[in-house]
Amino acid sequence: MEEYFLIATQLSSLNTLPPTSIPIQTSRQKIPLPPDPSDSDPHVEHATYSCVLNTPTTGTVLLRLVHGGVIIELSSLSSQIIPLRFVFPAVIATAPAIFLWDNSEIHVIAVTNTGSLYRLVVPVRARNLWHNQIEGIWPREYLIKSFSEDSILGLVHVQGTHSVAISMPNGSLLRLDADFGYDGNEEEWTETIFQCSSFLSSLTSFLPSLSNGTPNASYIISMATHPWPTDIGYVWSLSRDRTLRFWKPKIGCVASKVLSPLLINHESSPISANSAGKHQVLLDGAPQRLLRVFSTSAHEDHLYVVVFLPTASSSSSGGVFHLVDTHGDQLYELGMIECSKNSTYCHLQDFMVSNNTLYSLWDKQGRSTVERITFHVDNWNDSGYHPNPWLIASYAQEQELTPAYMEEQLLGSGSLTEKFLEAIMKPGVFSTLTLRLALEQYTDACLSLPGPPPPPLTAIYASLSDNIAAVVGCTVTLNRDPHTGALQYANYWTALRRDWEGFVARCREIERSARWPLVLGSQGDDDIIMIERERVGSVVKEDLPISLRRVIVHDRPLNPQYNLLQITWFLRTKLGPQVMSNLESRIVDIMHQEIAFSFADILQDQAQRSQLKECLDEGSTSWLLGRLQSIQDLDAATRVTLDVIGGCDMEVKREEEEVELLLPSSSSEWSHGLVASYVAVTVEARYDLCLSLITLLFFLSDDLNSWDPSLLAEVFALFRGIAMLKFVSGQPAGESDRNLEGDLSTDDVVSRMQNMHFSSTKSQVTPKVSLMHRLLSQSGDANVLPAAAHRFLDSCGLLQSISPSYATKYEVLYCERIRLLGFLHVARELLSWLPRTPGATYVLSQVWLNLRRADDASRLLEKLAGCFGENAALTPEDRNTLTMVLPATQLFDSQFHFYRWAAELFKNLSTAYYEVLFSKLAISVAPTVSEASSLWINVVKGYTEQQQYDDAYAALMTMAKDKQSMDCACQLAIKMCEDDAVERLVAFDFGDIADEVEGALSFKARNVDPRLHPSYSRILYAWYIQRGDYRNASLTMYQRARKLQGVVTDGASFVELVYQQLDSLSIAINALALVDEKTAWILMPVSPDIAQESLKQYKLSKHIPESMYTMGKYDAEIIHIADMRYDYTLLHAQINSIQRDPSLLSSTEFMLPPSLIVLRLTQTNQFNSAISISRSLKLDMTELFIQLTLQCIRLARDSDTVLQEDTSDWLLTNKVSSWPGTPADRGWRFLRQSLERNDNLETDYKYSKVTLDTILGVESMTSPPPWLINILEEHQPEYLVRVSLRYENLEAAVSYALNLIRKSDARLSRESTRNASVTWLPYSLLDQVLIAASTHDKPPPRLSELRSEISSRVRRVQKYTQTH
Repeated sequence: MEEYFLIATQLSSLNTLPPTSIPIQTSRQKIPLPPDPSDSDPHVEHATYSCVLNTPTTGTVLLRLVHGGVIIELSSLSSQIIPLRFVFPAVIATAPAIFLWDNSEIHVIAVTNTGSLYRLVVPVRARNLWHNQIEGIWPREYLIKSFSEDSILGLVHVQGTHSVAISMPNGSLLRLDADFGYDGNEEEWTETIFQCSSFLSSLTSFLPSLSNGTPNASYIISMATHPWPTDIGYVWSLSRDRTLRFWKPKIGCVASKVLSPLLINHESSPISANSAGKHQVLLDGAPQRLLRVFSTSAHEDHLYVVVFLPTASSSSSGGVFHLVDTHGDQLYELGMIECSKNSTYCHLQDFMVSNNTLYSLWDKQGRSTVERITFHVDNWNDSGYHPNPWLIASYAQEQELTPAYMEEQLLGSGSLTEKFLEAIMKPGVFSTLTLRLALEQYTDACLSLPGPPPPPLTAIYASLSDNIAAVVGCTVTLNRDPHTGALQYANYWTALRRDWEGFVARCREIERSARWPLVLGSQGDDDIIMIERERVGSVVKEDLPISLRRVIVHDRPLNPQYNLLQITWFLRTKLGPQVMSNLESRIVDIMHQEIAFSFADILQDQAQRSQLKECLDEGSTSWLLGRLQSIQDLDAATRVTLDVIGGCDMEVKREEEEVELLLPSSSSEWSHGLVASYVAVTVEARYDLCLSLITLLFFLSDDLNSWDPSLLAEVFALFRGIAMLKFVSGQPAGESDRNLEGDLSTDDVVSRMQNMHFSSTKSQVTPKVSLMHRLLSQSGDANVLPAAAHRFLDSCGLLQSISPSYATKYEVLYCERIRLLGFLHVARELLSWLPRTPGATYVLSQVWLNLRRADDASRLLEKLAGCFGENAALTPEDRNTLTMVLPATQLFDSQFHFYRWAAELFKNLSTAYYEVLFSKLAISVAPTVSEASSLWINVVKGYTEQQQYDDAYAALMTMAKDKQSMDCACQLAIKMCEDDAVERLVAFDFGDIADEVEGALSFKARNVDPRLHPSYSRILYAWYIQRGDYRNASLTMYQRARKLQGVVTDGASFVELVYQQLDSLSIAINALALVDEKTAWILMPVSPDIAQESLKQYKLSKHIPESMYTMGKYDAEIIHIADMRYDYTLLHAQINSIQRDPSLLSSTEFMLPPSLIVLRLTQTNQFNSAISISRSLKLDMTELFIQLTLQCIRLARDSDTVLQEDTSDWLLTNKVSSWPGTPADRGWRFLRQSLERNDNLETDYKYSKVTLDTILGVESMTSPPPWLINILEEHQPEYLVRVSLRYENLEAAVSYALNLIRKSDARLSRESTRNASVTWLPYSLLDQVLIAASTHDKPPPRLSELRSEISSRVRRVQKYTQTH
């Protein structure tokens, strides 16, 4: 007889998007808010009620009541559809129901505890259900008239889309019926109340003295109707006094029967409506699933009711099922079925009848158990008929994370956190919701501790596992011994382990609640599903390995052909867990090493090292040897065992595949999760059996030399495949990598928008599935088990290898598939089981590349190069495997193409070192020079990226001189500039491509912002200086100065850049000074936007119209070294001005013109600076000398006052302060030297003139300094005469006139008379002197002398004239 067991998957791991929430409104006023959940209540995401709708149109739709009965959730188990949630304003009373109407609508009928009846109509489109149909959902509310604020609604049972039965507290029944054929508008329900007995009996029930019954005995705790769809409107109810009642529409209760919980034999007989039962203990008043109604095709006029009566005090079973026949208006009890002994002290959660089989769902200490029994109603009355025995289906044995188990795990390698995290994250142990809730509880407990919270509690993490690893144990600290000061590591590790154990205990408690069974469902006659609070499972058939393992573990009789398995399991049991763990580690180590000896020798050596036989007592050894001798052909028995462990039941597969063809295809995550769970169970069973078989080989190691070596190799090859599958089945896949964001439907958008206002942030968790689940999701449909699991095991190919010394194509492809999914560490672990064949080597190299371990990948790829080319020695199998994993699934025809591909591979990963390595290897085997040219480019670029510039330059010079090499040279130069390798750059010659490099640097210098690093202008300057091109070096730095000037727009930028500009001008001047003085100029292009400024600054003349230039060409200006010096001096003066007066920076015109700079300096008595700037910029210094003269006069008058007021330092320099005399003397001397340096024939001594004019203007009667008079008498005697006349100093005017005449006479006597100019005198000026002196009241003393000299001069001139 086929055996079944249970598998399940967590609902929180199925949905990648949050459910769509739809709020439901009510027309009732002043209804109370739903109560807050208490600590004893299940978590809000754990369902309290559930039911299933299964139709060919919709598939399997699951209804769950969550959030304390406030939310109804609809989800599909047959297709991947976003769940739908209806948020009600009040708690839903007991059992809502779901129906399919007209193959186009799903109707949800629910009654709230506030007396509202809701019909929710959800339009559906076949298996797409409500996808893109959210807007078409409409709710309808009906206010139950028989309900008042003081009344309490009892059990609610929805018979169909238009009939609802509600029990009343006194045992009566409220029936609500709606008319069929509604048009979607407001509908009316007809309310009818039926009493369970006559009026007199109901009246006496309120009078204890007149009532013989127990109070609340008639309270209904269970109701049932014929399964939908049906036109049978009957209702059956069971009350607390075990009375079964039969209700008809419009009539009420027509029959009743009191059932006995005791198992007795009696004949069936009709019972009238007035029958009464014997007084006994009442049943629990909570609503229960104790009734089921079914019918058979053979007796369509008979309706059968199965009633379960629990027997809590019984030690032989959990209760009794009564089979009652309803015919006409009578109830006939056909018989009873006692539950199995396994149900003792268990609680029945649900049961159902399907295809003559009764299925019961039991809560066995928090674990689900399904029992089934087959019976035939037609044969029930036959004498001697007994139903078949109960068959039990439970979960496969699961390892609980007890402290003792975790203590064993901590004995292995790895940290404490890693071990605990690996245990709790293993697929199927805890759901994502469980882990999230436990983490929230743990975090809240830590935050409640006094003091500031540890940082890990408030941080944000990328994944749930990272969050758990960081938070658990964060409050544990490493302390020091107060006496010795030593760190107390032992206490720390003990506290940390207890913290983790506490977290695991939280998870176990929450998971136990999540696995509480709720209800049974059906997806077909033999496809039974089971719904728990947070999981949905299925009753599935055992395959042969699972069945044999169960039989062997429970020591039940076994088919003789499998006796060897029983012997191996006995050996395993006798050795004990510790020895088996050590033995397993030895076997794993063997499989991870290269097989260099025969397996017989290896097993003999390991058996001696492990001392396996010494661990067995003599009796066990004798028993084992005796049982082994009873096996006639040990070789054949071993091969049969291998077929069991590694085979798939192909006949079962073919039969179930035929069934699959009749069923709609399923691509839901739930079905994939079930298959993944099944695969994990069967792989675990196969692993245990295979490990037991190898243990037997250790026991028989002395006799293995006579065994077939291929058989031993096949045993270990099968163990390798099973171990690889076991490792994968225990790996979590984490978050899904599928891009759901790119294909959002209307429902997805509505779901996200509606959930913005629904406070469910704590309950929304990231789905966590197993890696096996991910692999199954890619393999296609998964409808029937175990066919789907067998198909997967068969397709992966890991069980088809016959020798561990070779890696098959399927094993390598399996590893590559996992690598492509992104689980690199899993792929690396799997590859460690395989020998280093070419295909496995390639996949491992790709794993290293994905892990950014380029050195390991490079080493493997170099070894792999020998597999390509004409001389490659590959077996056909290796060639085929390597072809299937290589890019484009084809081999490289030569090592050159392989090396080139590898170089490109490392290039894409930005690992320049290995890109260069493989490029050079490709160049070394390149068939032609032309094919290697592109590789040289990679070499140069790779060396450049690694900053190996000497090697890059050498490779560049090796390349052919073409456009690509020139581009590489430019890129090399730019990269060296960016890496501050300028000294090495300018030292490179670059040969024929130096002009290209120079052009690239020049382009950068002209176009890159001069403020950025690197400074290409400075680099290009160094390039030119290194090559002795001083003119271009000067041009480069002058252009930099111009560009810096252009970016100075405000005071802040001026302060930042002005010294760079000044430095650039200085460097440009120095460079141009090295050129021949006759050609010390540069030719600078003038663009239109700066042409006007240049013309204004240097007064350039444009000789050629701009329209005559070719497009893109402009005029040029010649910049002499004097022009640069002018710019430098002006900028330096502007800097000094701003330094003296920083407030200038706040003005928009902070760059003062030269004249204004000198004026400001003069006004502040900065005469040294003013004179220097004026002389350098060739400015007029008239105002300067006026101010200097006035200052000297003030010093002569009152030097102390002037020195106190004057804060300038023109008299305090080292040179001036060393002069003797008073400050006035030093001032006049400073003025005298300044005139001597700056006043000459070029200035026509105008500064001396203005100095004298200033002195006379201030003190006309004061005698000017003699040195000033001497200067003017020597060079400007006429001016002395005129200025004396102007200030009416006639005596001085006469004296200056006499000196003028006498000086002229002396020159006349020396010069030749042929020079007519020597005879010239300013006679008109002399006449003015004579007239002014003659008319004066007191003529000057020397007036007569002047007249005499004039007369003498006239006669002499006349004489010379007559003579010549």
